[in-house]
Order: sequence, then C-alpha cells, then structure tokens
Amino acid sequence: MGFELEDFVRSLASDAPATRRAYRGDVEAFVAWAGRAGVSDPEKVDRLMLRRYLAYLATRRYSRRTIARKAAAVRRYFAWLRRHELVTVDPSRRLSAPAGEARLPRVLTPSELKVLLEPSQDGVRADQPASVNARDDALLELLYGSGLRVAELCGLGLGDVDLLNRSVTVWGKGGKQRRVPMSCPATEAIGRYVASGRAALVNESTPAGSLFVNRRGRQMSPRDVRRVLDRRSPVPTHPHALRHTYATHLVDGGADLRVVQELLGHASLRTTEIYTHVSTDRLVGAYRSAHPRA
Repeated sequence: MGFELEDFVRSLASDAPATRRAYRGDVEAFVAWAGRAGVSDPEKVDRLMLRRYLAYLATRRYSRRTIARKAAAVRRYFAWLRRHELVTVDPSRRLSAPAGEARLPRVLTPSELKVLLEPSQDGVRADQPASVNARDDALLELLYGSGLRVAELCGLGLGDVDLLNRSVTVWGKGGKQRRVPMSCPATEAIGRYVASGRAALVNESTPAGSLFVNRRGRQMSPRDVRRVLDRRSPVPTHPHALRHTYATHLVDGGADLRVVQELLGHASLRTTEIYTHVSTDRLVGAYRSAHPRA
C-alpha cells in the first residue's frame, strides 16, 4: 500500500485553499524523506521515525513555528489513515513538537489606518477609476470593521451582505458559517460600491453574485487584495494586519474575550488570547513612552 496522498488531500476539501496547500506540501515532504530512508508504506512508520523526522527538520534550521506546523500536518495525515483503517496504529498520536515563537501580531497605528480607510476627495483617487476606488474603500472598511480573513472576504457574494441589518454572513475555516456585524463606515462604503462601482467592473466572465470583482471582471483573490494594500498603505502591510487591528481594538475597548472569539471565528479561545498580550504590550509601551519616571 502507498501513502494515499491524493485521497488525503481530497479529504481536506472543507479547509481553506492555503491550508490544503500547506498540508499537502508538508506531508509530501515527509513522504519524500521516508522514501529516502527506504520506507514506502505508512504502516512501517513508527513513533521513533517521526521523532527522527522532527529532529531532521531542526538540523535543516527550520524555525520552531514551521516545525510545529509540519508536525500538525503529519498528525492530521496519520489520524486520517487510522480513521480509514489504512494503518493499524497511529504513530503520531500525542506527537510533541516545539512550540512556535510567541510573535505578537502587528497592529496598525491610527495614522496608518487613516491613510487606508479615509476616502479621498469625492471618493476619487487620481490614479484609479471611481469604480475601483469605491471597491477598495468597501473591502478595506470590511476587513477592518468586521475583522474578516482575506479568503473570507474574497469569497463573499452579494447575498451575504445585509445592509439593512448591518451584518455579513461569512464562511470561515472548516466550512463554518458565522454572522458578523458591520461598522457604519463599512455599510456605507459597501452600499456605494454595490450601487455604482460594481457594475463598471463586472463582465460576462464574472461569477454570478460575486461581491468583490477585479478589473478583469473576475472574483477577487487574496493577491488582488494584497495589491490594494500595496497601493493604499504608507508602509508594507498585509491584509491580516487589519484583522489583528480589529481584534486588538475590541480587546482594548473592553470586549469580552469569548465574544471576540466568536466574531473572529476562532475554534479555540487560546488563539484569541494573544490579543490580550497585544493590548498589554501596547499599554506597557504607552506607559514607558509617556510616564516621566518609567
């Protein structure tokens, strides 16, 4: 029996495309390593071999975060094999890996947010058509105002946005659906875009009902959104920084952590807890820069 990689990848259909690519690459890398060791059957893989693989990754100078991700991919792969009775024992069960570095997410400054979100005079930016300006205003307001992942934003349809009730229905990781409130600026910006900007961008190749459309009439991709940030931001900024900023501002404002977890669509509260560290870090920074005896 082989490693059944294609069947495993098909089992990830409900995951985000980036997750599927990462898991496929990580498991393929392990299979290639095992093949060099003369192992071509997952039944022959034992726990010691997996520990040796993690040690090998460390010798290749991968970061702890990357090794932890690769270990998670291997655990998921062997759990799938065991569920489908393709192996008799799951050697990856409780396989430990070094924890990733505790890097705090970057939060945009007020001046950076202003440049990104404040519409130009009459909603027109000299270097872009009015339809593109309206779209960019809407998607940036939604990324920050509702804390969406960029893949969630790109997947939105016209029917997912409820302007009357100021809410948006989102399909998150693992195919989980959640309903998220929209800010007033986001609601207004999307209303302007849908009323006047979108029609100038769609064409016969546009997928029916897609909300955000690029200049070729196609549904926007994460790369398209990144280009919007590159045009608008005064400093290099990833779309996810808007989500981090949204979450941090909620925690700064006293929002309950469980509520923030639901709004972000996190499966675990531990993932959300990082924003309490961000807020604390910001408070300490403000104290040290402002207090005369800090």
